Amino acid sequence: MTPIRLKTITEAHRLLGLPSPEHPLISILNYADLKVTGFEGELSALFDFYYISLKKGFTNKLFYGQQTYDFDEGMMYFVAPNQLLRGAGPEPDDDLSGWVLLIHPDLLWGTSLAKTIKKYDFFDYAVNEALFLSDKEKTIINGIVENIKTEYQNNIDKFSQDIIISHIETLLNYSERFYQRQFITRKKSNHQVLDQVEQLLNTYFDDEDLISKGLPSVQYIAESLNISSKYLGSLLKQLTGQTTQQHIHEKLIEKAKERLSTTSLSVSEIAYELGFEHSQSFSKLFKTKTNQSPLEFRAGFN
Repeated sequence: MTPIRLKTITEAHRLLGLPSPEHPLISILNYADLKVTGFEGELSALFDFYYISLKKGFTNKLFYGQQTYDFDEGMMYFVAPNQLLRGAGPEPDDDLSGWVLLIHPDLLWGTSLAKTIKKYDFFDYAVNEALFLSDKEKTIINGIVENIKTEYQNNIDKFSQDIIISHIETLLNYSERFYQRQFITRKKSNHQVLDQVEQLLNTYFDDEDLISKGLPSVQYIAESLNISSKYLGSLLKQLTGQTTQQHIHEKLIEKAKERLSTTSLSVSEIAYELGFEHSQSFSKLFKTKTNQSPLEFRAGFN
């Protein structure tokens, strides 16, 4: 299926069977009002703008990248420009509620948010890593969205852009806070991810074919766990204080110490076995992580 490219918010309104937007660069739509026109079955779309949504009561599956998620429970998700979103429309008996906030990047020009919006990693999370909100959190988020809508529906003046941007920043900062809360409160599933990372790295570094495979990448770990690399990194950072790359390095150093202390292999041979093309790179990483060279570490066992 060839995706539809929506370059403007006006085009999105037209596709969804709505009148022209009240502001050309930002719009808040209620799902109960939406009706995709001229389409049957699945819809696939690429947006040239940000798409933030809180949705509930949608029984069909929604795809984001290669992932799929069922929105029956209601949750919040974030899509950045040029990301593919596809799925079937609502069923006739769906009790669809919630909203979608569309923000064109042109709105951000000349503001600090134009640069800082890239710091919010959740724009790169997959839909199945959506934000689950409590009733209290939904009230806070809905209140901010209502403030944004009230502002752009008023007569536009020289203060309007700054006020709207300020509300958007508040929305994103609360979303960041609630994601951090989610990482903590969903400890059981998150700790399972930690265990899976540990098992995956053990299996990888114990593989006899490691020489040809090379070092494991962050992307490899994330894809093996069926989650996005950004989400995995955020989760590990919140729970352990380390990035995914740091976890990979910790496991690598652990395996290196095993070989240095229990075998007579040379440093070059160990580096090669652990997937390094150059032993100098291995020795440099080992020294950085342990404050000892590989040979200094080995000498401590003699």
